[in-house]
Amino acid sequence: MNRLIKVTKAEYLRDYLLRLTFSNGEIKSFDFWPLAQDGICTKLQDLEYFKNFRLDPWTVDWNNEIGFAPEYLYEHAIVA
Repeated sequence: MNRLIKVTKAEYLRDYLLRLTFSNGEIKSFDFWPLAQDGICTKLQDLEYFKNFRLDPWTVDWNNEIGFAPEYLYEHAIVA
């Protein structure tokens, strides 16, 4: 049975890189810079805004405006 994955911890590393801990125990790094190039995600280019993330019950969230599916983050992150 496949279990839903969620982000259980997020730590700012540098630039637009976060270290994410997932509910399966894996820790990976995700570079958000490529995603910050389009649409509402361009707000993430402001480094102070980027650093002001929170965790909602499932994933990383910026001001209830920007969030990414935890499955997407898990699949596209690299092992830390």
